[in-house]
Amino acid sequence: MSITFCRTLPAGAAATAGRARVREAAGLDDAAVAAVLEERLVPVETDRADAPALAWVVAPDQAMALLARGVGGWRITVRHEGPRADVLDALVRTGAAFLRTTPAGLDEAIELGWLPGIATRVSVVVDTLEEALDAIAAGAVDLVVGDWEPARVGALRDAVAPRPLVERTALPPETEIDDARRDLARPLFTAWLGQIDGSGASRPRYTWAPGRDEEPPVPARRLSAEWEDDDWRGADPDEGLSRIAPDLAGILGRSLEGTPPRVAEIERLFRARGPEVEAVARVADALRVRRNGDTVTYVVNRNINYTNQCYFRCGFCGFSRGPKSMNLRGDPYILNVHEVVHRSVEAWERGATEVCLQGGIHPDFTGDFYVSVLEGIKERLPEMHVHGFTPLEVWQGAHTLGITVREFLTRLRDAGLGTLPGTAAEILDDRVRAHLCPDKVRTAEWAEVMITAHELGLRATTTMMMGHIDGPRAWANHLEVLRQIQRRTGGFTEFVPLPFVHMGSPIFLQGRSRPGPTWDEVVLVHAVGRIALDGLIDNIQASWVKLGLSGGARLLEAGCNDFGGTLMDENISRASGAAHGQLATPEEIEATIRGAGRTPARRNTVYDLIGSGASA
Repeated sequence: MSITFCRTLPAGAAATAGRARVREAAGLDDAAVAAVLEERLVPVETDRADAPALAWVVAPDQAMALLARGVGGWRITVRHEGPRADVLDALVRTGAAFLRTTPAGLDEAIELGWLPGIATRVSVVVDTLEEALDAIAAGAVDLVVGDWEPARVGALRDAVAPRPLVERTALPPETEIDDARRDLARPLFTAWLGQIDGSGASRPRYTWAPGRDEEPPVPARRLSAEWEDDDWRGADPDEGLSRIAPDLAGILGRSLEGTPPRVAEIERLFRARGPEVEAVARVADALRVRRNGDTVTYVVNRNINYTNQCYFRCGFCGFSRGPKSMNLRGDPYILNVHEVVHRSVEAWERGATEVCLQGGIHPDFTGDFYVSVLEGIKERLPEMHVHGFTPLEVWQGAHTLGITVREFLTRLRDAGLGTLPGTAAEILDDRVRAHLCPDKVRTAEWAEVMITAHELGLRATTTMMMGHIDGPRAWANHLEVLRQIQRRTGGFTEFVPLPFVHMGSPIFLQGRSRPGPTWDEVVLVHAVGRIALDGLIDNIQASWVKLGLSGGARLLEAGCNDFGGTLMDENISRASGAAHGQLATPEEIEATIRGAGRTPARRNTVYDLIGSGASA
């Protein structure tokens, strides 16, 4: 079992270092809660059950009062005080997440925590590293510390290894986002989302996020950026699997032997932390070498986003209705067929072998618009590969014409469509889609389009956008959907993780999502994608559009063998606030690949090699 800890400030203590996540105080009212949130902390009440707090640390009688109010146990910590029977009754009836004790009461608290039917974690307030280690040795599994500096936390991490050390917020890491969305007031929900990663643990405090013009926050010799102390950042990762948890080592060992992980095992891979992340990445990279060697491919292409008007209301999308204050989207526009063809000709003259057609779903569009665009491009450029129209566009196009998806895809294919982009997938888990993109196609409808396209000879890419309101379970479900389709059709050419760019996205600006994935989550989604899809989808792409060239280069160490396309134009990521994405020249991409110690090769859309260098 992991050891969790929470950096907590009592009432009145200054938040000078900016490392604490929680402020505990008695008698919180609305004004006090607002003041705590202004400090970028979350408020925890220590006395009154009726306080408007995120969570409570209270005596057994107040815990029972919270139960009577319908407060979930994931928000409750019971203080270890008063008769043993009262403490136990409060624990079992509230389902409290933590039992907070003192060093003097630790033995009894451990006895209570070990009783059958108890899932409460025993928590101790400690001031020093020695007190922390003594508490853990006695059986505590959660520590409440002050505003500890990185070196003290690093010393604790190294002292408890190989047991994982995980920083939490006021709530336990396993807190379900659906519960939090339902029960927390919006300001509290927003503040909690800003503190957590996809597993509900405390996210690192660096400013980097996908789309920002910053170097990756990871040290040069590591792939995990979970910790900020010098001992972590200056050390080399462990080699092999001997120093990670046996369950994770078993999954990775079987993967190297050719046994793919089951869905629950994929979720476990996604919950890796720190040195575990680096072990997952090493195994992914070993599988990459077997499948692809040291060649890293890219395609010369142009994105043509033919309209930014859309009647769907996807919470993540800043492209169709980004905030005017960011000056990214500009005025609504639509490109006519002539302009799309003109831009395709420009791309061809600059060496592109592919145009990628994506855009909003304009309310006036029917399926005939998509067909006319294809016919216009192919009439002028018969050799240009058209990679276009997501499953959402296909679904909508068929619906507007009153024909089946198969009939519409057949029309598109016969008009010159080469392959489909796998976007509109976002997360193929309908529990997430219901809040992220409620009016968009559901998982089965997305799959219906892809399976039908594959059966008609149209291959496709596939993507996963992560880092918003999703997490390891949804990511595992997404990969299982891809595996089921690929085992049936073999039609996917690549897997492209797309880190969520949050800055201009409505769902973030409304306070309903996390601020993108952490760096470690970015590494994991690429690496676990390689492991879970091994033998099914050979190509894993690093998206420099979301991460910059330097960020993409680091992912070549985590199982990636493709660097995507030159794009020439790309407006969707930019509209959500990304600083990257407009253009990377073949020379820039190849220099990045060589700088990572790999061999660049130009490819076409379906991964046929067409040259080995920018001058080819």
